[in-house]
Amino acid sequence: MTVPPRTATSSDAVFDRLRRHQSPTLALTGKFAGQGAVESAASGSRVTLSDGRSVLDFGSCAVALLGHRHPGVVAAVQRQLAVMPTSTRSLANPVSAEAAAVLADYLGGSLPKVAFGLNGADAVEISVKLARLASGRDRVLAVRGSYHGTTIGALALTHNPLFRAGLRGCTVDVVHIDPDDPDAVRRECAQGPVAALIFEPVQGENGAVPLSPEVLRRWTLDAHAHGAFVIADEIQCGLRRCGERSVALAERLTVDAVLVGKPLGGGIVPLSAMVCSDLLYAPLSADPFLHSATFGGHPLSCAALPAALAAVEDLAGHGRMLTDRLTAGLQTLHERHGQVMSGFRGRGLLWGIDFTAPQTAGEVVVGLANAGLLVSPCLSRPTTVRLLPPLTTTTAELDQALEILDTALDGAARTFTAGSPATPRSPAVPAF
Repeated sequence: MTVPPRTATSSDAVFDRLRRHQSPTLALTGKFAGQGAVESAASGSRVTLSDGRSVLDFGSCAVALLGHRHPGVVAAVQRQLAVMPTSTRSLANPVSAEAAAVLADYLGGSLPKVAFGLNGADAVEISVKLARLASGRDRVLAVRGSYHGTTIGALALTHNPLFRAGLRGCTVDVVHIDPDDPDAVRRECAQGPVAALIFEPVQGENGAVPLSPEVLRRWTLDAHAHGAFVIADEIQCGLRRCGERSVALAERLTVDAVLVGKPLGGGIVPLSAMVCSDLLYAPLSADPFLHSATFGGHPLSCAALPAALAAVEDLAGHGRMLTDRLTAGLQTLHERHGQVMSGFRGRGLLWGIDFTAPQTAGEVVVGLANAGLLVSPCLSRPTTVRLLPPLTTTTAELDQALEILDTALDGAARTFTAGSPATPRSPAVPAF
């Protein structure tokens, strides 16, 4: 059968295909968010819709740290595409080898081993798998409020039961500990062997919640004292999203692995990685076929990595300026709109804005989308909306985003002063 080439189609045709071949809810969500339009092009911090409108992208599940189509990353991927986009899997590939070396050096060299995947759950899965194999233990400690993915293994580590609805069980023995309890790891280790402790230094899907460095330091020491590995999941908060290359390493936490992803492929190609110690990697060193993935270390994705990290470093100073400006702007908005905006928290370019009710948050998300600002809601915390501006955001774009947010907060205040609707106006939207 010959498959005809795709041509430009109307937005209605797109929504019809989504309904018929994927999910009616996805079609409804997308139609609602775009006011009937679909995304058609993107550059920098902006996305162009099929009806010609341009919107600021402060969402994209934290992938667009470098905005869309960063020229340095695009050029690197194009060069690799013209030479050898995939791998034989039998011969050694220089592109993935270079990417591993660049990434290990980028994080300071104390964690020399690298395993590549395509998404965050890949990195989570291999890190926990290796921790259990290397330690000979089964139990894993995670943190309340955590999000580590929705594959069956990573799902056990994710705290909110919403993501496990309908499943009778998961394959990892997990205990979720209180993020404010410095003694939690020591107490759990005293009750039985622990293979690993995994945490997000800044919890993303839970609403941009930074965990206490003092608590994390105590946990790390206690875990190592009892022979457990320590894994820092920085898939959302790492790579300068929260100011540092690695939040955990910047806090001088002696972790055995740092997990990175989302913007690692420069917002162009999917790529994630576990960067870890020799000891954690030992089972894979002994048997390199113990864990495999057809597209792990994919040359086209790995070609993006050096260019992406170089671009991130070039923009790091600009990111600090954006952080200061955004923090001041959010403080002003909180002072002006305290009746609907109950607070905000975050670090770097990862911020959560808290609202007085889920309905208020939904109203604001709708208002923002209608006015041209895309954000990321939180399924785990429906009263919170995340702002994830790219490092490429200009000061004018940031000021525009704050103005749009100011207007949306005004609109929400008027709506809920007149009387709260029983349900949010926005449909369920994907988060994480």
